[in-house]
Parts: sequence; C-alpha cells; structure tokens
Amino acid sequence: MATPQPRCGRCLQQPPPLDRCIAALDYGFPWDGLLQRFKFHQGLELGACLVDRLDEALSSAQAARADWLLPVPLTPQRLCERGYNQSYELARRLARRQRLKCEPDLLLRVRHTEQQARLSLQERAANVRRAFAIEPQRAKDLHGQHIALLDDVMTSGATLFELARVLRQAGASHVQAWVLARTPEPDQP
Repeated sequence: MATPQPRCGRCLQQPPPLDRCIAALDYGFPWDGLLQRFKFHQGLELGACLVDRLDEALSSAQAARADWLLPVPLTPQRLCERGYNQSYELARRLARRQRLKCEPDLLLRVRHTEQQARLSLQERAANVRRAFAIEPQRAKDLHGQHIALLDDVMTSGATLFELARVLRQAGASHVQAWVLARTPEPDQP
C-alpha cells in the first residue's frame, strides 16, 4: 500500500483535481531563462537536458506509472506563432524513454485564451475554463486510464486543473501532472 502524500492546508480544504504533481525544478535562475528560451525562442536544443531533469525527478519521486502522457495543447494560432508546442516536444521525448503512449491531438484547446503569464493569479482559472476538450472519437480510449499531463511551467495550476477536470469527466481514473518547473508561491522565497 502506498504511503499518502503530504498535503498543505489549502489542499486539505480544497483538494485539487490532480492526484499528484511532480515538478523537476523551481522556476528561478538559471532555469527560468533556459525555459523561456526553449518555449519562446526556438531553443529546441535544450529539450534533451530538460527532459533529463524531469526524468530524474520522476524517478526520485517514484511517480506512478501512466498509461498516457499527454502534453498541454496549444491553440492553432499559438502553435503557428511559436512553430511548435513546447509541452509536446518534451512529452514525445519522455514518452519514448519511458515507453508511454503520447498523442498530441488527443487533448484539444477549443477556445483561444490569453497567455496565462499575462494574467493575475485570480484571472487564470476563468481564462482557461471550458478551453479544453478531448478528441470526441477518442474519449473512450481514456476511460479508466492513468493519465500524466505534461507542461513546462506550473504557476497557479489553473491550466492543469482544468485539463484534469475534463479528463475526469471522460472517465480517467487517475490524473497527475509532470512539470519541468514550478513557480514558487508568492509568499515563498
């Protein structure tokens, strides 16, 4: 039997829709600059190093085995602006290493949203509400499955929480998040 994971007071009062979140790094120097380069400035050569960090964190945390590794989707507009989905670039590498199913088109971003980084923490949940769906003809593939969502940076958790809600509505039995970096809480150093 697995040992229960420690939870903070806020999580005890309002349990998040994720079963667990594993972050490889704190979003701070020097990783913040490298992640910005990877995400916004065609820094795809950093992918292998970043996946190494995440893979080590997952091993150290004894992450539960997933049936699917799903990247956070982008809108077609944002994908066109960047030229790639940074979460998928990480997910496909990690999925290959861990022999996991990974399909970038299983989760859909059905509504264009403002970039979360431009919004206050309070505005983020409303920004992504009803912004995601599951490919309708594939929703049955996720019923009863263990899902790992992959994103580059988690700040408020709003995006990952909304995706977890959508996956649970489709019948996913376990949803965890694997992120490269976690932004410290505002009251944390």
